[in-house]
Amino acid sequence: MLADGELTAPELLEIYLERIARLDSQLRSFRVVLADKARDEACAAQDRLDAGERLPLLGVPIAIKDDVDVAGEVTTCGSGGHRPAATVDAVVVRRLRAAGAIIIGKTATPELMMFPFTESLTFGATRNPWNPGRTPGGSSGGSAAAVAAGLASLALGSDGGGSIRIPSTWCGLFGIKPQRARVSLEPRDEVWYGLSANGPIARSVLDAALFLDATNTVPGPEGEFAAAATREPGKLRIALSTKVPTLPVKVGAAQLAAVEEAGGLLRELGHDVVVRDPAYPLAPIFANFLPRYLRGISDDADAQAHPERLERRTRSMARMGSFFSDRRMAAVRAAEARVSGRVGSIFDDVDVVLTPGTARGPSRIGAYQHRGGLSTLLLVGQRVPYFPVWNVTGQPAAVVPWGFDDDGLPLSVQLVGRPFDEATLLSLSAQIEAARPWAHHRPPLS
Repeated sequence: MLADGELTAPELLEIYLERIARLDSQLRSFRVVLADKARDEACAAQDRLDAGERLPLLGVPIAIKDDVDVAGEVTTCGSGGHRPAATVDAVVVRRLRAAGAIIIGKTATPELMMFPFTESLTFGATRNPWNPGRTPGGSSGGSAAAVAAGLASLALGSDGGGSIRIPSTWCGLFGIKPQRARVSLEPRDEVWYGLSANGPIARSVLDAALFLDATNTVPGPEGEFAAAATREPGKLRIALSTKVPTLPVKVGAAQLAAVEEAGGLLRELGHDVVVRDPAYPLAPIFANFLPRYLRGISDDADAQAHPERLERRTRSMARMGSFFSDRRMAAVRAAEARVSGRVGSIFDDVDVVLTPGTARGPSRIGAYQHRGGLSTLLLVGQRVPYFPVWNVTGQPAAVVPWGFDDDGLPLSVQLVGRPFDEATLLSLSAQIEAARPWAHHRPPLS
């Protein structure tokens, strides 16, 4: 519409700003809305459009998770202990701007991005537009709530153990954790010792593909991901697996049914679907993920300008992480290849692994408010057991919306691809999207 002149960039921006003004007091998806700066950027974008310039995201308002630097703004990471305002944009923000995007605001996170719910003592609770009594998930909960409610066209998230895929699932969106280092984390490289990745939360597969093309730092053909999202994937061999990679947890009937239905659809679409589980080595997965996660939280806590302002639960988690020495962390990183090799051996025979998304629906707001760090971690881990293993291996994984559970809340299935093979995931996800469209489903609070 922007390129065709049906709508101007300033007009489009005002639509989003009006929605934010009307709805975000209920959702709290944005930590800060950059209305004045965005208006200046929209006017500049329209001048470029009027001059005939065409860029993939020219004039498109995009929200940025508040663990990523935007020049002139503080990066709070959900905490009151944050440093002063950033002086320069993070690399991923610079790449989005170079593609023409307008930065509309920064979205809420839990403190230090620790948990799959977006609540903090400093900034309050972010709510799910499908049911404001439930969390949208986390830690990219503000990004997902904003996109689901129509307060942003697209949003940047980050994923260190499911933090793109969890809120995308519970908000009925498409989200993809790209290959590690596909999208720059600078100036915060090696976040959580290589677990974390930046990526898009979007209403459609093609939107996410455009984001990846704009932010990709790995050499490859120009526009490769948008091209992948608009072509057939060909016949794929797909492993359907419901095995939990971590300790046994109860997986909901609706989540299990979604995987079976997805397997049936993929067979109808011509794919070879086999029931097969990756070789998940339970103890090595825990031994590799937990030190990186906890030491990463400890490092993030130490990096705060005012660590004394951190929540008590956060300080408890940081203390646990401080017990992992630099020497231990080097050994953990060295062991990653063995874990990845064993888990990834299934891709010697299949192209994609299909699993449930989350094991259950989103928790109610405030469910963990009075719990300590360890008990919170144990409880939330039971809802999201299918995601962290793929942060250890670093390979791409996406969630595709798949209807609703018995409470009327969105759920998903997860697609995992070979290392550096986001293209296959995008092609397959787009094929599912065409067969089972989801973008027309709008939450009540939107």
